[in-house]
Amino acid sequence: MEQKSSQSRTSSRNFNKSSYRGRKRSGNNSWKYRGKRNYGGSQRFRGAKINPERYIAKAVQSEQSNLHVTDIEFGDFGLAEALNLNIEKKRYVHPTQIQDQTIPHILAGKDVLGLASTGSGKTAAFLIPMVNKAILDKNERCLIIVPTRELADQIQKELEQLTNGTRIKSVLVIGGASMHRQIYLLKNRPQFVIGTPGRMKDLNERRMLNLSHFRNVILDEVDRMLDMGFIHDIRALISKMNAEKQSLFFSATMSLKAEEVARTFLNDPIKIQTEKQSPKKNVDQNIVKFKNPEEKLDILHDLLINEDFKKVLIFSRTKRGADKLSKKLVQRGFKADAIHGDKTQNRRLRIISNFRQDSINVLIATDVASRGLDISNITHVINYDEPATYDDYIHRIGRTGRVGKKGVALTFVS
Repeated sequence: MEQKSSQSRTSSRNFNKSSYRGRKRSGNNSWKYRGKRNYGGSQRFRGAKINPERYIAKAVQSEQSNLHVTDIEFGDFGLAEALNLNIEKKRYVHPTQIQDQTIPHILAGKDVLGLASTGSGKTAAFLIPMVNKAILDKNERCLIIVPTRELADQIQKELEQLTNGTRIKSVLVIGGASMHRQIYLLKNRPQFVIGTPGRMKDLNERRMLNLSHFRNVILDEVDRMLDMGFIHDIRALISKMNAEKQSLFFSATMSLKAEEVARTFLNDPIKIQTEKQSPKKNVDQNIVKFKNPEEKLDILHDLLINEDFKKVLIFSRTKRGADKLSKKLVQRGFKADAIHGDKTQNRRLRIISNFRQDSINVLIATDVASRGLDISNITHVINYDEPATYDDYIHRIGRTGRVGKKGVALTFVS
């Protein structure tokens, strides 16, 4: 990272111990973890304030072999040759646990309810067998419904890699992008349509997306879509699909209510849960104490100048707060930017691309990003503002420590 010389600070901090200590300001330590305490707290956001002790945990050391099933390779699934070639190009050799357990059932035409933690390979778990199905029968059409534009875009990118050279077409249908362009592409009868419920519903109501032609549906992050109020749109979309269809529902977390709703759409599903839904496995978690809001920016600065903070995702509670923090960090010489729902889709995708390619290495985001970002090598997640719920916390910190790598999550608490 680049910093202005006038703002330079010493970067020698001890991050290996259980407490974080910053430079003294006005005679007091500006931030540190003081050990276990009964924090309590008033009601904030949705529901009761999260006990800060839940933000503290050591990563459980895990090797890549624990995530992958090493006694089987993708070539053992009996996939189409063109798909196997594309899988090899992505350097996939051994499937992850969720891929190993779901792909055979999907290939067999079974409905699947899959639960696996973020970074476990869920996307490839449903894309690989569905692409194989489309290669074998070009008349097969698949609808993929997701809660956020970012997640839809990332699924589309992975799908394009898996379908390279197969002549399988796909269309991304999301808000914030040209509907006229999407309508034009839909006229080519693509095998895959990926998007958010609202835009899909609009296109269906305009009679530009005929759902009766689809015999496959995938819902990713089911519980998040229920939280966001998409249940009625989803019911409307699925009700208009072909009655004989294969349905796949995936999520990192699944409440009892969400699972009950999911089962109303599924026909005798195979439920697969690869591991306990916990953020603790690959992520070192700790808190950063502050006394006054005015201290937070200086504390954050002292964190970011450390060499270990190579690619950092920071969460802000509000859009205005994200923009304000981004501007202040840029003024201090950091390569930073912010994404949230008020920015155009093209702008958001451009910022994410810059973050992925290291043109910027600090990204400030609202929770719109917590379910959609799949960027490799995020070293740290920082909750500059506390999450509204513990589930939100899980999905925030799930942006680091992905696919067997170790990450760090820090949460600011007063």
